[in-house]
Amino acid sequence: MSLIELIDENVVKVPLAASTKNDVISELLDLLVDGGKVRNRDRALDALLERESQGSTGLESGIAVPHAKTDAVDSLVVAIGVSPAGIDFQALDGQPSRLFFLMLAPPDQSGPHIEALAEIARLARSQAFIRALIASGSAKDVIDLLSE
Repeated sequence: MSLIELIDENVVKVPLAASTKNDVISELLDLLVDGGKVRNRDRALDALLERESQGSTGLESGIAVPHAKTDAVDSLVVAIGVSPAGIDFQALDGQPSRLFFLMLAPPDQSGPHIEALAEIARLARSQAFIRALIASGSAKDVIDLLSE
């Protein structure tokens, strides 16, 4: 299953209102909750914050991938957020993160979770593509770029 199959405009936020790491996680989680993709917000949030406490999911090149396994979802779910100004996510390269992929997966399903992480890693290799996503003006723009 490709990343674009998991995403619609209801789970993409451009731009994010958040200005802190925890606010980004909450804002993206709320998109999934509002879309009926998460059964228990508190359990999902606890899982995300617990995973983040083990080490930042801020990668390089302005990308962060907060993720966790939780029984609050039935299958892999993804939300995407863009913060053109950037947010300190304690990224590996020390730079602000601008593009966020929040993922939740059930504890007993690792395949789709790993595939989605690999797809994000492939996307991250193209700086031009990442810049285009960060420059997106709307959720539709993000969807269109990911659909290409």
